[in-house]
Amino acid sequence: MTIRLLLAAVGLLLAAPAMAQLPHESAAGKAESPPAQTQVMLSSTPAFAVQENVLHLDLSTGGRVSILLRPDAAPNHVERIKLLVRRGFYDGLLFHRVIDGFMAQTGDPRGTGEGGSELPDLAAEFNELPHMRGAVSMARTQEPNSANSQFFILFQPLLRLDRTYTVFGRVISGMQWVDAIERGEPPANPSRILQASIAADNRPPPVFARPAPVVDPLAAEAAKLLPPAPKL
Repeated sequence: MTIRLLLAAVGLLLAAPAMAQLPHESAAGKAESPPAQTQVMLSSTPAFAVQENVLHLDLSTGGRVSILLRPDAAPNHVERIKLLVRRGFYDGLLFHRVIDGFMAQTGDPRGTGEGGSELPDLAAEFNELPHMRGAVSMARTQEPNSANSQFFILFQPLLRLDRTYTVFGRVISGMQWVDAIERGEPPANPSRILQASIAADNRPPPVFARPAPVVDPLAAEAAKLLPPAPKL
C-alpha cells in the first residue's frame, strides 16, 4: 500500500499514473513561535502532562525538533505515535519525500513511501487544527482511514489540507532543523531521524555531527608556499 499524499479531494494531484506527485506549494507568513492559543495551553497545563505530550525528533540536520502533540484533537493518532516512538520505530528512518516550499515526509521503514508499521491502520480523526507552517500531519492513501506510521511536517501553510488529513501536533522549537532537511523525491542524500523520544522519558539528544569546515582552496595553496614555522 503506497502511503502518498494523494490530494485528489482538493484537486492537487498530477496525472502520473503510478506515483502521485505534488506541486510545489508556498505561502507567506513564517510564524516561528507557537501561536497564542498554544502558549496559553502550555502555560495552563501541568508540567508532567506537557512533557508526556511533547515529541522530540533529533535530526541528522544538526539539532532537536520539539513537537507539541494534541491528544485533545487526535487521541488515537497521538497514542499511535507515542507507542511507535517508545518502541524505537522511528530511530534511523529517513525523510524519503521532501518537497521544497511544501513538506517533509517520513515514517516509512522501507524508505520508499510504501511501508508502515505492523499495527493496523487508523480511522481518520480530521479536526480543526490548521495545516500551518510547522504543523505535523499523518500521511495516508486516497482512503481516509489508511494512516499508519508516516507523517509530514509542513514548511509552509497549506490550509486546503484542513479536515482532509489528521493534524496531531505542531513544532514548537527547532524548526530550523526541519528547514534544513534535504529536498528530493527521494533526496539524493536523505536526512534522517537519529532518535525520536517523548520528553517525559528524558532521553538526551545524541551527539550531532558537526559540518566539515569549509576550506578555501586558494588559501590552502597559499599556505603551501609559506616557509615552515620555526621550532621554539
